[in-house]
Amino acid sequence: MKGEEARKLYNDARQLLKHIIENRLLTAKGVAGIFPANAEGDDVLVFDPAESERQICRFSFLRNQQLKSEGIPNLCLADFVAPSGSGITDYIGGFVVTAGHGAEALVKKFEKENDDYNALMTKVLADRLAEAFAEWLHEHVRKTLWAYAPDEQLDIHGLLGEEYQGIRPAPGYPACPEHSEKEILFQLLNAQTLTGVTLTENYAMQPPAAVSGFYFAHPNSQYFNVGKIGSDQLEDYAQRKKLIMSEAERLLNANLNYK
Repeated sequence: MKGEEARKLYNDARQLLKHIIENRLLTAKGVAGIFPANAEGDDVLVFDPAESERQICRFSFLRNQQLKSEGIPNLCLADFVAPSGSGITDYIGGFVVTAGHGAEALVKKFEKENDDYNALMTKVLADRLAEAFAEWLHEHVRKTLWAYAPDEQLDIHGLLGEEYQGIRPAPGYPACPEHSEKEILFQLLNAQTLTGVTLTENYAMQPPAAVSGFYFAHPNSQYFNVGKIGSDQLEDYAQRKKLIMSEAERLLNANLNYK
């Protein structure tokens, strides 16, 4: 994109954002929670904060199976939570945020005026605002809510470079590519009631300008790509989630190594 085109796009976005803010055309809502947890194999068991012995749900994760050099681990998100039997009560977090309430009405208004440009820009801005909300909330979790890094002091470059401790992987992304875990996350957080975000039958979020995911605080937690998995892990995953194999294959179709 040429400099003049980039400047025009930037100025147009600023003007539209100003219009949205001044007229309160978009509404942001979000929820986050931190829960006692322990790993059991490649699952994470989640417990009631008020009754630590009572399990309230389980998240099932996948492990990278790519052949690696000696000393390089094949990671799973469950590796970043203390295992059951370790004597350590660990924690896992979750969140759902949106900046999309009101976006559909604004898009329809622009489309009715044959202003496809601003209709598209509204969708883009709503998506960016949702991502910004998720980034802000993660910082709030690290410094205040979970408070495992209360003295964190990062400038914008440090934040964009993810120099902070902890990660917030989202279902459907490389470290946890299976979308149906969103359903458990939404139930755990009572997300539909508290944020107005709903899930379609294929686990897409509505409104689309929404972000959901997990919080891991382990100092060594990192993003990674599960990539292709073998039939052995598919069978194990189906057993853990109590799925018939055809359903497990459908959910993990893009990750199957033996198709």
